[in-house]
Amino acid sequence: MKKTNKLLTFGLILALGVTTLGGCGGKESGSKDSGSSSSGNAGSTAAKVIDVDLTSEEYAFGVDKDQKELLTQVNDYIKEINEDGTFDEICSHYFGDGTPVEVTSEKRDERKDQLVVATNAGFEPFEYTKGDKYLGIDMEIADRLAKKLGKELVIQNMDFDAVCLSVGQHKCDIAMAGLTIKKSREKYVTFSDAYYSASQRLIVKGDDTEFDSMKDADSVAKALQAKDSSVKIGVQNGTTGQLYCEGDDEAGFKKLSATTVGYKNGSLAVQDLINGNLNYVIIDAAPAKCITDAINKVQ
Repeated sequence: MKKTNKLLTFGLILALGVTTLGGCGGKESGSKDSGSSSSGNAGSTAAKVIDVDLTSEEYAFGVDKDQKELLTQVNDYIKEINEDGTFDEICSHYFGDGTPVEVTSEKRDERKDQLVVATNAGFEPFEYTKGDKYLGIDMEIADRLAKKLGKELVIQNMDFDAVCLSVGQHKCDIAMAGLTIKKSREKYVTFSDAYYSASQRLIVKGDDTEFDSMKDADSVAKALQAKDSSVKIGVQNGTTGQLYCEGDDEAGFKKLSATTVGYKNGSLAVQDLINGNLNYVIIDAAPAKCITDAINKVQ
């Protein structure tokens, strides 16, 4: 895991869900490749992640624009857990030898002092579920933050597209969902300080060798830009991966001619890749590794 200050740089889901076969394994090296899986020998795996960062982005939490005190508290807490090693400890539960901590959500009750968190719990290792419990880097931070503030934690799981909107409508206090800092989202939330450095990665079938020798984002982008509309790329709806494919002036992404296919989560997209319905998937690096690792284990 990329150490901070220094920002830190599935199971196989069979039913629309957000259950997993376990946490993402492998100790982080502190390099950009820490969120990716090895390409390995062609044909030895069902899917593989190409070890090239297609983007460079930062995650932050999205706070209700009217709750300035909460924003200050969140920023203070991000600084605190970076300085005292708590953030590294949490990340070790997913990228090291530690064990993920299960987090319980209380029921929403406006009579109580609660921290209401909007998330999309299909984004391992940042947020996912196991039974009625929540796990993931963001969820552990949410749990500790709520306790720090002396509040009950309420987690509301929803589609990723609705996460910032729910905070903007004052239905939730804060969005904690592997959110990339993006100006268009500031219409709904005020972003906290960044806490994690992320990137997008390309996932291909295990026997696809086209990208194996490519070592930089420009080479991969050039190859993808040459694809026509018969090529299908899966993404998670509302994410940077979708913007990368469909084009985004703010981020400097040129629209691809390939057909973009949106999914509720990355696992469904990768499963469709395995099933032969997609040519590629583009999602965030850490989830890409977790999903492909889990799927390859059951092949």
